Amino acid sequence: MSSIRRVVVTGLGAITPLGNTAPAYWEGLRTGTSGAAAITRFDPAKFKTRFACEVKGYEPDNFFDRKEHRKMDLFTQFGVVAADEAIADSGILESGVNKDRVGVIWGSGIGGLKSLQEECISFGRGDGTPRYSPFFIPRMIADSSSGNISIKNGFRGPNFVTTSACASSNDSIIAAFNNIRLGLADVMVTGGSEAAITESGVGGFNALKAMSERNDDPASASRPYDKDRDGFVLGEGAGALVLEEYEHAKARGAKMYAELIGGGMSSDAYHITAPDPSGSGVVLVMHNALRDAGIETTEVDYINTHGTSTPLGDGAEIKAIEQVFGEHAEKINISSTKSMTGHLLGGAGGVEAVASILAMHHGLVPPTINLHTPDPEINQALNFTPNVAQERDVRVAMSNTFGFGGHNTSVIFRKL
Repeated sequence: MSSIRRVVVTGLGAITPLGNTAPAYWEGLRTGTSGAAAITRFDPAKFKTRFACEVKGYEPDNFFDRKEHRKMDLFTQFGVVAADEAIADSGILESGVNKDRVGVIWGSGIGGLKSLQEECISFGRGDGTPRYSPFFIPRMIADSSSGNISIKNGFRGPNFVTTSACASSNDSIIAAFNNIRLGLADVMVTGGSEAAITESGVGGFNALKAMSERNDDPASASRPYDKDRDGFVLGEGAGALVLEEYEHAKARGAKMYAELIGGGMSSDAYHITAPDPSGSGVVLVMHNALRDAGIETTEVDYINTHGTSTPLGDGAEIKAIEQVFGEHAEKINISSTKSMTGHLLGGAGGVEAVASILAMHHGLVPPTINLHTPDPEINQALNFTPNVAQERDVRVAMSNTFGFGGHNTSVIFRKL
């Protein structure tokens, strides 16, 4: 164990439905703002759900030249933008870092869905002659995100994408964490992105009966732990972290937001879309993360939950938290920032890790908004940080994400 190296966070970036930089995102979280509104990316009139949490005011020409962004799906653009912010925030490019020792591990659950949809529709409308864009495959494949981040910056270390549905970003963070602490890299850019607010994305999730249909009031539709929740709200965007070996960061005088101290993974082994109602896989993943971090349950101050606002998922996670943390569960601040951002699918872990770290940095826990009628089936003795942010010295924060297929992930950060 003496050879295991410490890992710290030295850069943050975000493009979200609440704001297009990490500080703007934090302001939206701090003030309890909903990012939900009517869909503008296509005409949703015939869909059961006609709203989502879109990124607002994004213009690709502000970040890329026209030829460049034509080669990238929106999910890749979001990833590069968030990564650029995190890299600039960390100052690694100005430090003379050895780029052979800098890698990129990114997460995306779906990849270039818009590009896939457009090319297939175009082919279907034709006469059967295959006229596909030469950019189709590079835009569609999920690893184009990590590839573009690496190419833009000349990072030649480990480079790949993790895909585990909504657990994708946390899996990427854990993989990046392990690459550094095992000595395979000194710096890693990690996080995740998603851009699935398309006809196929919304239609597909509607067919699964997974999304809220509260079209009359989108801003209140994402309501984790509320009795009247009726499904998740689809979000988009990206969250990015620069992880760095502690001594490497210290030697160059880098600012350090937090230390990443543990990561856990598990599987429900139960159902392709539904969570195990017993919560056994979620219990296991939190135990695994705590064991990896080498801390006691009583040290955790804040949990950014998966908390998607689905009838089954919210209750199963909370029961698991009670089982793992026992009496201490009532002393923890719990919140679901998905109540504000919606569910970014494979990008969720990235933006929620940023939220957890900024909660520590600012001494303020972001709220769970729209919690007005508590679900009697969920223990209301727990502190869900309802509707308004709460001041707290967060020393240790846990962030959970779970994905279709039964994938469970949990990461733990500690204040330095």
